[in-house]
Amino acid sequence: MKVLLLENISGVAASQFEEAGFEVESLKGAIEERALVEKVRGTSILGVRSKTRITAAVLDAAPELVSVGAFCIGVDKIDRVASSDRGIGVFNDPHSNSRSVAELTMGEIILLMRRTFEASTQLHRGVWNKSSAGSHEVRGLTLGIVGYGKIGSQVSDLAEAMGMRVVFHDVAHVLARGNARAVSFRELLETADVITLHVDGKPQNQNLFGNDEFRAMKEGACLINLSRGFVVDHEALARHLKSGKLAGAAVDVFPQEPESGGGFSSALQGLPNVILTPHIGGSTEEAQQNIGQFVSARMIDYFKSGNSLLSVNLPHCHLDYEPGSHRLLHIHHNVPGILRAINDILA
Repeated sequence: MKVLLLENISGVAASQFEEAGFEVESLKGAIEERALVEKVRGTSILGVRSKTRITAAVLDAAPELVSVGAFCIGVDKIDRVASSDRGIGVFNDPHSNSRSVAELTMGEIILLMRRTFEASTQLHRGVWNKSSAGSHEVRGLTLGIVGYGKIGSQVSDLAEAMGMRVVFHDVAHVLARGNARAVSFRELLETADVITLHVDGKPQNQNLFGNDEFRAMKEGACLINLSRGFVVDHEALARHLKSGKLAGAAVDVFPQEPESGGGFSSALQGLPNVILTPHIGGSTEEAQQNIGQFVSARMIDYFKSGNSLLSVNLPHCHLDYEPGSHRLLHIHHNVPGILRAINDILA
């Protein structure tokens, strides 16, 4: 039974698969479709991160494939419909890197409000500028959080601990943490000194922040995006930064992201008090180890017992493991007559 792990997935995952009796091959980089079609042959379990595309052609090249694991949050690079049609379970880890993303968010809030990045850049050029103009403590400022899930709520806790007032907006009804307040999207735009985005990759979130939203924000506010690149219109953001309407921004995700080491271009490059990072929100050793452990455990359990708990494309089925027994897993569309037909065959 072969496991193929791409994109430098934590060694914790490889160790767990090996302990479970799998033969593991780990590669550091992503593989484009044509090469992956050849590489994936004979593979039972495939693990990727955020760069490798898993298409129907890739799935067809591996008839033994039982499960695909996204060792990250996003699963948009995996064809989930094609996976479901072929009875392949898809798993991810939506939680293990939330602390890493929340901590980076808080760090960037402080760096933006103190204009640290701008001061550092000037000093690297030999300019000594001790001016306090435009530099603020975060205590007493209002933080607006758009998307109050696992990451947004952790940011809320950390921000309150530093003395910030927290308001949030979420399309779902969620309970506030601490003294945070749920407000309308419009009120959040108009009152927050810093807005941080933690929404998911649903199509309706595309260009959630554009010209209209930036115009509605407070004069001199800052924007942080560590969610999805397509959520923000970067051209519009650049215009409002250049005009002085917004005082700064920190962006970790982009509409088009190159392969590792590839060329990068953005309308935000070269702007003062703009922090750009290459999608590293969840890239800490701790987060990657936790993700490696979590996703591999789910995939091993699915392979050995048919438990689909926390799958992103299959109904959640969790049955106790019965030592010495075998389990038949039959994946089918939810239409009348299938279970009766299966029972007739088995009988």
